[in-house]
Amino acid sequence: MSQPQQQIATVEEQRAAPPAVAQSEGAALLSMIERMARDPSVDPDRIERFMVMAREARAEQARVAFNAAMSACQADLPRVLRDARNSHSGASYARLESIAKATAPIIARHGFSLSFDTEPSPIQGHLRVSCTCAHEAGHERAYHLDLPPDTAGAQGKANKTPIQGIGSTITYARRYLVLQVFNIALTNDPHDTDGAPAGGEDDGAISDEQAAEIRALLMKHSIDPSKLLRVVGAESIPDIPASRYGEVISSINTTVANRVRRPEGR
Repeated sequence: MSQPQQQIATVEEQRAAPPAVAQSEGAALLSMIERMARDPSVDPDRIERFMVMAREARAEQARVAFNAAMSACQADLPRVLRDARNSHSGASYARLESIAKATAPIIARHGFSLSFDTEPSPIQGHLRVSCTCAHEAGHERAYHLDLPPDTAGAQGKANKTPIQGIGSTITYARRYLVLQVFNIALTNDPHDTDGAPAGGEDDGAISDEQAAEIRALLMKHSIDPSKLLRVVGAESIPDIPASRYGEVISSINTTVANRVRRPEGR
């Protein structure tokens, strides 16, 4: 699979909030609007202004509830075991069904639901997979990931039909969207999936800044990342173990240095 556009776009939207979201202040405001609506002497424009205030109050309450539930949910989520291996790259990864089994009950318990869809991508030759994370309080946040069809292996040879490539791309995107929406960590240790907070020194992945640095170096020097990922046993750049960050940078620098020395030996 080619590297995805790593910056996942996020869009926040607001659905109609259920009555349970309204706290005492919101209920009092609605009661006031009802009394105003029954009074023929009240200016309709004034009623409309109060209705706008009520909608904004409900939206803010739902947003606050969403953020609080997200924080609590992430604290409860376990690390997920990388329980499969890519037959082409040799990299370990967590299957979508394994991620769902380990996390879906916790995500639902905190009032969240996920829905996925596909749409045309503004990037030529890519497919956009979108994910909407909705909370029972009424707030929702949308994410999307743009990926090229997964029709070729690590060596660039076709290994899937176009339809199979689309299915593989959607599955890949769903895995990474779930992991990134809820900040779920992966582990290679089967004994390290009991829900302890993520961030262990041994199996943690590199930071976003380190991943960005590696991508920039690979792009600058036109280096194919597939071989590098096979060496470190990672499926994508963000999955590179933090303990091997220095090794990766050194490997890139060595590759660049060897390119410079080759002409001198001719």
